[in-house]
Amino acid sequence: MDFLVKYTGFVNDFMYTYILIILLIGIGVFYTIGTKFVQFRLLKDGFKAMLEKGSTDENGKKKVSSFQALMISTASRVGTGNIAGIATAIATGGPGAVFWMWLMAIIGGASAFAESTLAQVYKVKDKNGSFRGGPSYYMEKALGQRWMGVLFSILLIICFAYGFNGLQSYNMSSALQYYFKDYADTNVPMIVSIVLGLVLAAVTAWVIWGGAHRIGFVSSVMVPVMASIYILMSVVVTIMNIKELPTIITTIFESAFNFRAMAGGFAGSAIVIGIKRGLFSNEAGMGSAPNASASADVAHPVQQGLVQVISVFIDTLLICTSTAMLLFCSGVEGQNGIPYVQDAISANVGEWGIHFITVSIFAFAFSSLIGNYFYAESNILFIKDSKVLLNLFRVTCLVAIFVGALSNFDLAWNIADITMGLMAIVNIIAIFLLRKTLFKTLKDYETQKKEGKDPVFCEDNIGIKDTVWTKEKWIEKQ
Repeated sequence: MDFLVKYTGFVNDFMYTYILIILLIGIGVFYTIGTKFVQFRLLKDGFKAMLEKGSTDENGKKKVSSFQALMISTASRVGTGNIAGIATAIATGGPGAVFWMWLMAIIGGASAFAESTLAQVYKVKDKNGSFRGGPSYYMEKALGQRWMGVLFSILLIICFAYGFNGLQSYNMSSALQYYFKDYADTNVPMIVSIVLGLVLAAVTAWVIWGGAHRIGFVSSVMVPVMASIYILMSVVVTIMNIKELPTIITTIFESAFNFRAMAGGFAGSAIVIGIKRGLFSNEAGMGSAPNASASADVAHPVQQGLVQVISVFIDTLLICTSTAMLLFCSGVEGQNGIPYVQDAISANVGEWGIHFITVSIFAFAFSSLIGNYFYAESNILFIKDSKVLLNLFRVTCLVAIFVGALSNFDLAWNIADITMGLMAIVNIIAIFLLRKTLFKTLKDYETQKKEGKDPVFCEDNIGIKDTVWTKEKWIEKQ
């Protein structure tokens, strides 16, 4: 086991240090320049699309709205990585890691726009009348490479359904251990973990067997509430330590460009750690969020692409920064992961802050469980649309959640990071190959806006075929 942990750790470090750092920054910069900074230029349109009410189908069933799709993707993005992950990034990469996470969010917004817009263009309608899609679908429909889509689906399922969901469950279990540290030499912590695993599995089962609408509803309620409270706590703590803010900002930037430290170990530098944790946190360019984006019922694909930019900014520029401020304002050092956050919040506001962090971890982690499952389900259906297979897959997901609450996930974390990295590589290749379609879709949107119209998409406008965006649907939406 130790050998596997060491080997996967080596592969992990090599991939992120020498491959992904180039690809992620490259595709982000490419689409930032190619779209003329669409992540800022049209951000207002994203907020407008986000506030539009969802429609209903011919049977009166509510379709997934832009806001619900945003919350599903944000639910997956906003997990324990926003708390424990940021603490680990700062502890290992130094304060400068925060700057590189910010940078990844800014340029990653363009990547998120591209992949989510393409997911909308090539989405499909299932037998229940719901939309689904994502990288696997545009790899098959646009590139004609089903094998590539199947490969991506397998990587995503391993990463999200088993790796990340197991890790989320483990982090929830770890957060509870604080309350039972006096019983560390007894069976109490194990019993607590077993009970937690069973409860998590049961609640998750209720949500996922309720379908996309229930997932969207739970996410649209939980995510805004928990994120708002958490950000408010950070703002209060920052105001309490306002005199320290200039020093904190200076330290972040000085550490970010400490090239002497980088030369001593680039793989563990602020740049690599920041990019790695930034990718894990905001998922821009990785190909996960498009699975949620495709589910939204919108008039034009660009609308949902812009909405997903907002999700990236919420995740990194707001929530991750909130965690960083809580840590920097505490003065606590020499810790890592959840204990670091618990000690930091306790130093800031007292003992009750630990309870607040525990609740936050639970809320963030559970929302991620739901969002991660949604992604995986879409990819299971891509491989084979079978109710039997889907139900078996759901059972295995619940088992992973239960086991995660009981396990140490060093190896699983490495495997999840590796599969996440491979996902990103496959997806980046695909969205680069589909750049012409993306640029045509964006031009179509902006042309209609200049003409004073509310943009409505039709496949004929950009010269593609075999999508749900037919001439008939275009006439229907006019």
